[in-house]
Amino acid sequence: MKKKRILLCMAVMLCVFMAGCGNQKDTIKETSESTVEISDKKSTLEDGTYIADFETDSNMFHVNEADNGKGTLTVKDGMMTIHVRLVSKNIVNLYVGTAEDARKQGAELLEPITEEVTYSDGMKEEVYAFDIPVPEIDKEFNVALVGKKETWYDHKVKVTDVEKAEERESDESSSSVDIKDGEYKIDVSLEGGSGRASITSPAVLTVKDGTASAQIEWSSPNYDYMLVGGEKFLPINKDGNSVFEIPVLTFDKPMEVTADTTAMSKPHEVDYTLTFDSKSID
Repeated sequence: MKKKRILLCMAVMLCVFMAGCGNQKDTIKETSESTVEISDKKSTLEDGTYIADFETDSNMFHVNEADNGKGTLTVKDGMMTIHVRLVSKNIVNLYVGTAEDARKQGAELLEPITEEVTYSDGMKEEVYAFDIPVPEIDKEFNVALVGKKETWYDHKVKVTDVEKAEERESDESSSSVDIKDGEYKIDVSLEGGSGRASITSPAVLTVKDGTASAQIEWSSPNYDYMLVGGEKFLPINKDGNSVFEIPVLTFDKPMEVTADTTAMSKPHEVDYTLTFDSKSID
């Protein structure tokens, strides 16, 4: 009888053990499937080269003004990396994650690349650039940085407004128009900012060698420069409301521009869009 009880106990333990193994297999299977889902999120874009906005939460950590807030996004084998040029050589390392993790031994830090940028006034400067892994588009992720003082800081960044590099090049070359060289009038509308500023419409449109530019006159004399397509433009007048001669990068759809105003306590860049109506050209 005692021998039978022992055998019965052993049989029960074996069943429990086998059931546990089955649950373990199920857990492994579920984990594996979860990993595949995460991996799939990284493959929402086809392999290739894109242009994208690189947004940060800091006035000190951002894309160089020569690049108008944009970086080059590369997708290869479903993995995304954005190449951004910063404003100086003051940031010596980046880490995708928190500052706490960046300080840990063995943390994989991103090393800087020295590159030369050319500003709209022709000045050249060497700055640091970084290739930053991107876990997901349109979603904030953590990036920590360290400067020459060896102090780590936490920041939030986001990659947005992704477009194919060749499509952007096509858009930027769309200022080449099928209009005879000369001077015209064109209706132009303004959106963005606080709504208090306005521009004169119609504006003077100049076409030379098939390339279009327009004179934008603001309702204020307090604009000291404009940024268009990564280039900086200064006023063409000294008195009265600020007037700028800027390239027309596209017709009939919003064109992003930035205008710096000195009307506040300190200079402030404001983002706008201009839309040039090709049907109104006269």
